[in-house]
Amino acid sequence: MTSVCDLTATELARAIARGELSSRDAVEAHLARIADLDTQLAAFVTVDAEGARRAAEICDAAPAPIGPLHGVPIGIKDLTDTGGLTTTYGSALFRDHVPAEDDLVVARLRRAGAIILGKTNTPEFGFGAVCTNRLRGPTRNPFDPVLTSGGSSGGSAVAVAAGMVPLAHGTDFGGSVRTPASFCDVASIRPTPGRVPAPRRPLGWDMLATHGFLARGVDDLELALSVCGGSDAHDPLSAGIVSDDRAIAGRPRIAVTPDFGVAPVARDVRARFAAACEALARVVDLVPSSPDCGGAIETFRTLRAAHIANSYGDLLKTRRAELTPTVIWNIEAGAKLSAEDYLNAERRRTAIYRSFRQLFTRADFMVAPAASVLPWPNEISDVTAIDSALLETPIDYLAVTFIVSLVGFPVLTLPAPRGVDELPFGIQIIAPPGCESRLFAFGRIIENELGFSHRRPPL
Repeated sequence: MTSVCDLTATELARAIARGELSSRDAVEAHLARIADLDTQLAAFVTVDAEGARRAAEICDAAPAPIGPLHGVPIGIKDLTDTGGLTTTYGSALFRDHVPAEDDLVVARLRRAGAIILGKTNTPEFGFGAVCTNRLRGPTRNPFDPVLTSGGSSGGSAVAVAAGMVPLAHGTDFGGSVRTPASFCDVASIRPTPGRVPAPRRPLGWDMLATHGFLARGVDDLELALSVCGGSDAHDPLSAGIVSDDRAIAGRPRIAVTPDFGVAPVARDVRARFAAACEALARVVDLVPSSPDCGGAIETFRTLRAAHIANSYGDLLKTRRAELTPTVIWNIEAGAKLSAEDYLNAERRRTAIYRSFRQLFTRADFMVAPAASVLPWPNEISDVTAIDSALLETPIDYLAVTFIVSLVGFPVLTLPAPRGVDELPFGIQIIAPPGCESRLFAFGRIIENELGFSHRRPPL
């Protein structure tokens, strides 16, 4: 039998709007699921049961639905401020930090009627391959609790996969919604940078990091983006986005690349990706092709290191003993970079972006693996080698996702069809900037017709 926790956010919102279910019933069902499973899975850092119940009472007392997410329980990644609710950024330094106000994305979710059940787990400041920190974790994969859920939106991915919430917020710098989505058999969207504004971002023109969402299906991702998108005067990126909703005529043309020509990707992932492409070939025309991504790995390393050193360098000077080794490594990696290093990286980034643009003159979408490896044990903190080949740095296993972050193209991640005994694995579907509606339309087709869809974990 289908329980309340098996319903999607879209189905829940519809049932509540029709009076078939109360907001309080939806909240209580999901709080019970959290109480039942989260001791084992550690998806949440903070659960705000009483706050969620108060919000549900407001929804149930309203004469009409407050918004498209009226009464729907959600989770917010603990990197993002929630007014009046503890926000730790995954760090013991902020264990008692309670922001005065919501981040804009949270405010828009609340205005749409969503009810925040709590804050989902993340590595300290979002830096880590395993979703753990000194406050909580590791967040365990619901398909095999020995394995990682992925960083850094692992808490959100597990909460969605395990039915603790139907929809969760995440953030994505180098793959932080896409990797956990792949590992936990859920869908995710990393939208065009600026689509969901971040008006408090110190570097207003920085497009490496974005807000995103994780859910069990495409409809919920589109719903979340519809209520959180829209420009904000204080985010310069948000002003320049032009939506492209044109439908694709005939069979879509898909550029297929297992590695962008440069990313290290495990043999078992290549095999799973080939099988996914074989399934896609039933409804699309596949063309093996990749943009020129030469130098992309070095470029991302440089830009990422510079951003992290700029954001957290002072903490390293004053609170080093309280930071995790992963955060220390990340800050130190950017300490010796020069302005010339940074600008040369931006120059190469521009060339890669233009190569992506050129590829999309002959393809409607590009498809690539959503992770370079399958989930590994939580006890292994970093991916240091792939198929026995050593990686130069601990972030290189993310190249298959961070290359897309470099150029700022929107990405829909969907679970690939798999055998009963196979671990989850997802694909990235990439489109030109502003084409999220096109992504969602195509995603629905392969979700419904080809089985690129979530499968419940054996909990």
